[in-house]
Amino acid sequence: MASTANYLWSLQDLLGQGATASVYKARNKKTGELVAVKVFNGISYNRPHEVQMREFELLRKLNHNNIIRLHAVEELPSKQKVLVMEYCPGGSLLNVLEDPENAFGLAESEFLTVLQCVVQGMNHLRENGVVHRDIKPGNIMRQVGEDGRSVYKLTDFGAARELEDNEKFMSIYGTEEYLHPDMYERAVLKKPHQKSYGVNVDLWSIGVTFYHAATGTLPFMPYGGPRKNKPTMFKITTEKPTGAIAGVQRRDGGPIEWSYQGLRAQLVPVLAGILEADEEKCWGFDQFFTATTNVLQRLPVHLFSLQQATEHCVYVHHYSTVSVFLEEVCSQTGVSPQQQLLLHLGHELPLEANMKVVNLPRTTPQRPLMLLSYTPDKNCSLPFREPESPVIPSKFDVIADYSFTKAMVGVIHQYLRITRMLHLHRDLLLQGYYSYMPSSQTHWTMTRGTANSTVYVLPKVTLQTSLFGSVQKMEILQQKIVAVHHQFRKDRMVGKLPYNDEQIHKFEKIQLASNIKRVKLLFREDCLLRYKDLLSATRPMSVHIRPAVWPWTQDGAAHERFLNKMNNREGSLAGPRVRAKHGEAVFQFYAATICKKKCRRSC
Repeated sequence: MASTANYLWSLQDLLGQGATASVYKARNKKTGELVAVKVFNGISYNRPHEVQMREFELLRKLNHNNIIRLHAVEELPSKQKVLVMEYCPGGSLLNVLEDPENAFGLAESEFLTVLQCVVQGMNHLRENGVVHRDIKPGNIMRQVGEDGRSVYKLTDFGAARELEDNEKFMSIYGTEEYLHPDMYERAVLKKPHQKSYGVNVDLWSIGVTFYHAATGTLPFMPYGGPRKNKPTMFKITTEKPTGAIAGVQRRDGGPIEWSYQGLRAQLVPVLAGILEADEEKCWGFDQFFTATTNVLQRLPVHLFSLQQATEHCVYVHHYSTVSVFLEEVCSQTGVSPQQQLLLHLGHELPLEANMKVVNLPRTTPQRPLMLLSYTPDKNCSLPFREPESPVIPSKFDVIADYSFTKAMVGVIHQYLRITRMLHLHRDLLLQGYYSYMPSSQTHWTMTRGTANSTVYVLPKVTLQTSLFGSVQKMEILQQKIVAVHHQFRKDRMVGKLPYNDEQIHKFEKIQLASNIKRVKLLFREDCLLRYKDLLSATRPMSVHIRPAVWPWTQDGAAHERFLNKMNNREGSLAGPRVRAKHGEAVFQFYAATICKKKCRRSC
């Protein structure tokens, strides 16, 4: 145990450790309040006194919800300084990204939270003339509010200092994967030069951090990794073409594959602007804050293109007109505004050019606007890329086996995420073709140019394409793979295993390989084939559609009230049993059929 006048902590409750200090979870002696204490070691006192005091003074000066709060500065009996700070039980952003569930990047809503918090925190730093100089996921802490929402806070101001926009500095700080190329050349490659650095070095680190948070990987990856192939790492960052946001080398000595997209359309130019080694081309903070504020102020409108079988999220300002929104839809789908028909809750959405986006109905991924196009459009493309799996180690090695399972759990999470997405797309497709198309016998009217109308009927087998069972099976396999991963983590900590434990480890590895194979077979030969069958059944609809809606669905509010009534009626055909067994789309279809008959009787 260790303590100051007002706080105490166990040396076992270590939260983090750096070159000059260690951070522990501690408690207030009187109130029991949890705090984080930063205890400086002997090396820290070798620094000039001005540098030692800088972090204390800066934290006293800063006061913002997205910057870690300083409670007090105390001393140990040995006179070592102790910073008492706000405790964040959610860990760091790095901890969040190391969760296998986020191996391919944060969910979009969580990423936007990170973006907003970091931008607001950095804005406060610049308003106070402070440069951080060590921005990275490990220095962004996560606090969880009572509502379950994340709040991210900048921390570790040991390298920070006051610096105005036109000032420069010569000292080197930071973590090499997130270092500006000029600092990387001197600090990592040990090449002496007389370059000085400005506040924009923080922008480069922010860009790398945002890319890492959005995709789960670093933007610049030489063959073998950034720590093993440092000259190529420097080459990638300094020779990056204008507009590129990532570069990957897939084989030793091979070419660099540049990426110019892969993130939200509005965010790509931001990263391209701040991930720029040339100081003349790099954005300044004013331009960065303007661009990111523009992104954060947009409203999400969820959209599902029925003929393309793709979901979209269109971000647009609440004050923008519908004509601007339709142009954004066109940029994502390729369907011109003149050819777009939007449906909501089974009825055509009445739109006027001067109507504001804020007046559009509220949407979710499960209840998006349906987009229909008057022009031929094929739904032949699949909305995902199957994740790449690492190669399972052939020899017994507790360290290599643990690393493999850690990566593999992330891959399995991605397979499950894709399967759930296909299940949602299946529901949306059937909602569109059954609930929103004019029909008394489950068919729709098609036209080819001026030819006579043709009737197509979806095979009944498409009602049996539910992927819910596949999702459940994959979740069970995922749990088994995660259990092996946890056991391999324990084995790695032990190191040298006794003979019997080693044999158990090998048996579990065989079972692990079998479960991974089952996941892939389930995905490829069940989920994917079912989804492709559905696409094939609905493909005739993609040739050329003449959209129309059922008269009884013109009143969207009435339609919604009826669906709610049917959902709550246990004995009805479209009640919870049908919904549970066949999914949302079939529920909508049966409810629509019953509602249609009721409307006919009332006429």
